[in-house]
Amino acid sequence: MSGPEMDLGTRSDTSRAVAFSDAIFAIIITLLVLDLRVPDVPPGRLLSGLLHQWPSYVAYLASYSYVAVVWLNHKAAFNRIQQADRGLHWRNLFVLFTTALLPFPTIVVSHALQEHDNADQRVAIAFYALIGALLCATWLAFYHYLARHPDLLKEQVKDAFFRVERLRALAGVVLYVLAGVVGYLVAPLVGLAIFLLLPVFYAVTSAGLYQFPMTRRITHRPPPPSG
Repeated sequence: MSGPEMDLGTRSDTSRAVAFSDAIFAIIITLLVLDLRVPDVPPGRLLSGLLHQWPSYVAYLASYSYVAVVWLNHKAAFNRIQQADRGLHWRNLFVLFTTALLPFPTIVVSHALQEHDNADQRVAIAFYALIGALLCATWLAFYHYLARHPDLLKEQVKDAFFRVERLRALAGVVLYVLAGVVGYLVAPLVGLAIFLLLPVFYAVTSAGLYQFPMTRRITHRPPPPSG
């Protein structure tokens, strides 16, 4: 049986994967906003009730920003993919699975911060960091698969692109773990601040680290002469 015939059941274009993923991202963002509610306060206390819910707004901002950069990264990755095989579909599903978890730790952090219990706040921040690190780990697997299967990519995509992208995902794993440790051992609000800053890094680099001249110079640096 020929190679192309073998590929008929395992390879396809990316249109259905992209459409399915976009629908999942839209649902996730919708779920995030459900924790924003009108406060249950007596007449005349609406302003104080809204201000008391500030943790909900910060948690929503952190998670919305995270989902937004996940979508940007997903779009940038699939713009470079010509075909998807079964292995790539599974890794894409893992990315969607971990992204879909985000509304849960978002609500946990929001409620813990509003209850003013320090122990619960530390656990909530550590829990959010765990989900964030897990999501970055699925991206690491996604990028690693593409780095190992350049035949799935469009012809104009540089071979080094997804090898370099693994560094972004690995940095996310490390930084979310660091935020969880700092939030648990030092101060929950410090961990929350790191959660707000991390999407900024991923937004700036959403087109890929390979787009930066310094990264290309390091990637293309010739090996040192052998002695």
